[in-house]
Amino acid sequence: MKFVTAVWDDGGFFVDPRAYLAELAKFRDRLPEGARNFATDPAHYDLGYGNSHCVKDLELSGIQVATDKSGGLTLEFAPNQWKHDAGLRISYSGVTHFSVDYKHSIDWMLVDTVLLDEILPGEDGGCLHEIALTDASITVRCADLQAVWGDAS
Repeated sequence: MKFVTAVWDDGGFFVDPRAYLAELAKFRDRLPEGARNFATDPAHYDLGYGNSHCVKDLELSGIQVATDKSGGLTLEFAPNQWKHDAGLRISYSGVTHFSVDYKHSIDWMLVDTVLLDEILPGEDGGCLHEIALTDASITVRCADLQAVWGDAS
């Protein structure tokens, strides 16, 4: 990620969205509408434990890739039982790149959970969404995305 810090540091994870939030104010109008709404939601990067719409600690629970050439992709995240009231479903349109890169360095965690994410304007008017997980990273280049809090299994 370019601005968000999400790293393993001295036996724990260190996350910091402040540099991203400062830059987001400069390019928010260049993001497609769905991506802009998701990235600028005040709860998105509120790391306080009382915020159930912060993406931190969501558990990756599903990936659905379109088998046709529609460019559709859906990522599902289950709620963390200690923090979230609901899961999150992110539906991407016009996907031109999708990758999951695994590190396989943390063998004591049963599932990959979100550390933080970052959405940047794409070169073609779309966006680039990067998600740092505890043991992997997800990268999606797309025309836009829609993030909906609700029942994601």
